[in-house]
Amino acid sequence: MKIRIKGNSIRYRLTKTEVETFCETGLYKETTHFGNSVFAYALKAKKGIDTLEASFEENTITLYLTDEERSGWATSNRVGFSGTIDLPNGEQLSLLLEKDFACLDNTTEDQSDNYPNPKSGTNAC
Repeated sequence: MKIRIKGNSIRYRLTKTEVETFCETGLYKETTHFGNSVFAYALKAKKGIDTLEASFEENTITLYLTDEERSGWATSNRVGFSGTIDLPNGEQLSLLLEKDFACLDNTTEDQSDNYPNPKSGTNAC
């Protein structure tokens, strides 16, 4: 799972296996170790919500997806989900959760578990 943060915007991108794991278990989590502290980011299924939600607690950013949307995401053609959270200061936090597509340009990153890029004209990664 990749995370991109820019200003008040958070985006998660998940490979095929990560989406399948999340859809089966309702949870997917990654950690980054910084010596004496750990930063984590997670995706959790949650009942009783209508759109993406997020929290930041104990050095962990968690995106919450509705339990109903979670159940069929891995087998659907749906790329992702988006949402916004109104912040107390009048600003908004933008949330985006997506399937990770293979890049069209040359990259050294392992993309063997990424979804085929629809702009590639082929199903090969």
